[in-house]
Amino acid sequence: MNPKRKQRLYVIFGLVGGLGVAVGLVMYALSQNINLFFTPTQIAGGQAPEAQMIRVGGMVAEGTVYRNPESLEVAFDVTDFDHNVRVTYSGILPDLFREGQGVVVQGRVSQGTFQATEVLAKHDENYMPPEVTEALRQSGQLDKMKGMGQ
Repeated sequence: MNPKRKQRLYVIFGLVGGLGVAVGLVMYALSQNINLFFTPTQIAGGQAPEAQMIRVGGMVAEGTVYRNPESLEVAFDVTDFDHNVRVTYSGILPDLFREGQGVVVQGRVSQGTFQATEVLAKHDENYMPPEVTEALRQSGQLDKMKGMGQ
């Protein structure tokens, strides 16, 4: 083989290999930042991974909020009206957080309890996160809630 062609071939292989490594690193970084959305029913069914950061959405179940008076620890249930998931959170909750309102929590499932790192509450009386709306629609509860003025 001609030395000039051999040199070009090595350069092309080097560029393709470098591009492959760059694409692999980007894909790895992106996979670490994916937050999948699950409903309480899916978590109760064991469909949610335990070690991965996920989001759970639904309504804060009435009468389930417990606040530790000595710390910022809060525990509450998120429901899609079929199943409940117990959520624990340590931190300041959003001002609009309350029972009977839509919420999306981000964190990890650990031993049957959801350990939240972030709690997002809806920002007005008409808004509900799209994931929560879809989960309630699938469970058949969305029409009932609209009839109750929610």
